[in-house]
Amino acid sequence: MKILMLNYEFPPLGGGASPISFEMAHTYVKNGHQVDVVTMGFKSLPSFEIAGGVNIYRVNCLRSKKEICHPYEQLSYIFSAKKFLKKHLKNNDYDICHSHFVIPTGIIANWLKKRYKIPYIITSHGSDIPGYNPDRFKFLHKFTKPLIKKIANNSSGNFAGSQYLVNLANKLNLKKEYKVIREGFDSSKFKVGNKKDIILYTGRLLERKGAQYLIKAVSDKNIGYEVHIAGDGPMMSELQGLAKNSKTKIIFHGWLNNNSVEYKELLESSKIYVLTSERENSSVSLLEAMSAGCAVITSNVSGCPEVVGDAGFLVSPKNSLEIKNAIYKLVGNEEHYGNLARNRILNFYSWDKSINKYLEFMNRIFL
Repeated sequence: MKILMLNYEFPPLGGGASPISFEMAHTYVKNGHQVDVVTMGFKSLPSFEIAGGVNIYRVNCLRSKKEICHPYEQLSYIFSAKKFLKKHLKNNDYDICHSHFVIPTGIIANWLKKRYKIPYIITSHGSDIPGYNPDRFKFLHKFTKPLIKKIANNSSGNFAGSQYLVNLANKLNLKKEYKVIREGFDSSKFKVGNKKDIILYTGRLLERKGAQYLIKAVSDKNIGYEVHIAGDGPMMSELQGLAKNSKTKIIFHGWLNNNSVEYKELLESSKIYVLTSERENSSVSLLEAMSAGCAVITSNVSGCPEVVGDAGFLVSPKNSLEIKNAIYKLVGNEEHYGNLARNRILNFYSWDKSINKYLEFMNRIFL
């Protein structure tokens, strides 16, 4: 099968959906299929390369940062991708298009179906669904909701990695409801390293992600751990200001590529991982931390409980006291909970299983 994959965020750009879409593409290839990805260009990234057997085409776009993409930048991707595909499809054909996100990529997928008769499926990751990320897109979704419904209804199938996001999407009363296909994880990517007294947060520095509550939880006394924050975003300055008053040492690393040696070593050496976000789909950051044998503290809402199961501590979002209490409960028990987390990855998360479900659905389209 020849699969065209669309995602405006693909490694090394973007957040959690970026490595997910790469792993999906790579696993399709391992199963004997051809995958061509059309994604955003950025600075010195090559316009074409092959990674993991996946053909990656990058189109010229407006984009100012690796870690985040604004709506007007997404709009530039729509125009550039369409222009590229008009030429590309003269010499290439595809059986199906796998679009990551309804907007902006679903707009292109819907256009491809109308003009070139290429069926498409959608995998949503969060921010494309109204209500998931109101701190950034509440105003925008007032205007895009009819378009989102149209694109989802015209697709051959709609999917998300958590029941939480599926339930949120299905509030749109779609003709073609969303279904869950849980994401996999490559358990060989991270190993349990030489653990140090480090508490780690990774991800975008957005208000809803909750890094500020971790800083407040450790600020009033030196707890004997270092807190490391790996990520960038609009809250960087505010978080650095909070950290100045902390009695526990806090280190900011800035944005790190999750395929880099520095990121790998930091994750594998951390004893505790904290992500108390208000909203997550199926968090790649949590999966990475669990794979590296970190004892995990995360939110008791959205998709986080689905990811960690009984292998981590659940706390309320925006609650520094609960984070502090969970840290104290973990001290001396990090190895036990780290092993629980690692075993959950080994037992429950497989890309082969996830991709087989997608392939079974795709094959039914052509029957």
